[in-house]
Amino acid sequence: MAMLPEAVRALAEADFSAVAARFAAAGFAVAQPADGILTVTRPEAGAARPAVLVSVGVHGDETGPIEVVAYLLDALSRQPSALAVDLMLCVGNIGAIRAGKRFIDADLNRMFRAERGTLEGTAEAARADVMVAATSAFFKHAGPVRWHLDLHTAIRPSVYPTFAIVPEIIEDGARQKLIGWLGQAAIGAVIMNPASVGTYSYYSAEHHAAAGTTIELGRIGTLGENNLEQFAEASQALDDLLRGAEPKHAKQAPHVYATARQIIKLSDQFQMAFGKDTWNFTPLKQGDEIARDGDTVYTVQHPEEMVVFPNPDVRIGLRAGLMVVRLS
Repeated sequence: MAMLPEAVRALAEADFSAVAARFAAAGFAVAQPADGILTVTRPEAGAARPAVLVSVGVHGDETGPIEVVAYLLDALSRQPSALAVDLMLCVGNIGAIRAGKRFIDADLNRMFRAERGTLEGTAEAARADVMVAATSAFFKHAGPVRWHLDLHTAIRPSVYPTFAIVPEIIEDGARQKLIGWLGQAAIGAVIMNPASVGTYSYYSAEHHAAAGTTIELGRIGTLGENNLEQFAEASQALDDLLRGAEPKHAKQAPHVYATARQIIKLSDQFQMAFGKDTWNFTPLKQGDEIARDGDTVYTVQHPEEMVVFPNPDVRIGLRAGLMVVRLS
């Protein structure tokens, strides 16, 4: 990482020393409760300030958001009085980022659940425990306005280059504000998610009443070589949120999708009816086969459903695909 811009190198290596010192010098309460986690708060403000958790690198090969947040954080630390929220920044799978891999043992974004089965002893399970403890501490004394933006990039091409997953359990008012912000960030589609599959953002929504969302921003790229123009509107929206700027009117509201069903891999016999290079939001018509798994055959139930995250290579018991239907 020696050739990277300093701000990007520091965040990718979970080195908060420079930005932490700037915020501390400006009178903020600054803490690093664990490796890769930074909190910058004003306790004297009580519950008046929104609490915003921003996470990147939950998958180690999804590097674009690391670059985006590195530049935003560096700029804010040089103008610390502009920070209008209590902020927690989490660099998720540090080991995988360092190794240039998606994960070390297993997918970290499936570990935020009580039952982990055979994955309990993995490096990612231990890291999730650390992240959960820090997240609980951050939100413990937070006011009612709580956000969690978990920034990712997609493995495969998508009909919508940017889209987000939003838990249905978020309170209506907070959910509408979140979807409005996603429109401001030029997110093309929102998938309403009725149940957890162990993701970090769903955990924050379920256990800490945060407006949590998993945001897919463009495609996977090499650290230091991402085209940051593809993240420009999302970067501006995030900067505005952290600085307390008035929300801008979105050019276009995201299209909203409901989850029709989760496609769960039950055995090693699992086979999808299409290649794993299939684009996200590829439409299928009623009766089309989605996958088969031994005697179980998954078919499209609605007049039209779109497939998202098709991945037959997941471990048994995990989601191998998501079928969605458009609401608006």
